[in-house]
Amino acid sequence: MPFDAELFGHWWFEGPRFLELFIRKAAFDQQDFRLTSPSDYLAAHPTQQTIEPAASSWGEGGYWSVWLNEKTAWIYPHLAAARERMTELARRFVQPAPLEQRALKQAARELLLAQSSDWPFIIRTGTSPGYARQRVTDHLARFTTLYEQLIHSQIEEDFLRQTEAQDNLFPEIEFRYWR
Repeated sequence: MPFDAELFGHWWFEGPRFLELFIRKAAFDQQDFRLTSPSDYLAAHPTQQTIEPAASSWGEGGYWSVWLNEKTAWIYPHLAAARERMTELARRFVQPAPLEQRALKQAARELLLAQSSDWPFIIRTGTSPGYARQRVTDHLARFTTLYEQLIHSQIEEDFLRQTEAQDNLFPEIEFRYWR
């Protein structure tokens, strides 16, 4: 079962040390199970069920109030509109030219970055809400710029290059997943 190991250090400061010890012992001191990554597991077991994730009781109070509340509600209509636009782009550009493909991949990155649950979490907890609001709006603005450039066939390569340099995670992101 995959586990969000980031939470060990985030909420439990000894967590990284515990993980290190656990992984070392699992690798050397026992034969009952083995550790693997989700990618390696799927490669070894390609036939899997398709599921629809259900709502859960994760978060304070047993529902989504940490992420959806009076301080963060403004985010979600913008994310929904961007998600719909990303689907539109993925369906429209079946065989994109190389520059279009770069722009589509970057639009997908910007959308994922805007959707990060960290931003509403930070806004709700008040640790640095201005920073989190700025991150959401910056990623959505870059997404919207790329969307407009793609729709109008006017991709500004300098803007794209700058944005790729700034937000460059997931180099092999697959924009077609939004179809």
